[in-house]
Amino acid sequence: QVQLQESGPGLVTPSQTLSLTCTVSGGSITTNYYYWNWIRQPAGKGLEWVGAVSYSGSTYVSPSLKNRASISRDTSKNHFTLHLSSVTPEDTAVYYCAEAGIGWGQGTQVTVSS
Repeated sequence: QVQLQESGPGLVTPSQTLSLTCTVSGGSITTNYYYWNWIRQPAGKGLEWVGAVSYSGSTYVSPSLKNRASISRDTSKNHFTLHLSSVTPEDTAVYYCAEAGIGWGQGTQVTVSS
């Protein structure tokens, strides 16, 4: 059974860079034709797709975040990482990693505050 697990800091200072990692177990992130996503949900609001990295390493970022977000992967560690720069309190949310055919991680709360 393939599982996803998010990890990263729960509290980030404004203007800093947030890095969150999703570790995949039970399967490879290079398996055709998986797309590994980052999705976030601020409290009381809907889901927002942040970006994705494909099985081949191609990356995609939401146009609304393209100036601040990037996604990388480490195939040797079987994980992928979201980097979000210049964070503000508006980036406070529960962040999930997910793959449409596999499922979601449990999510991790990130709070941006000084």
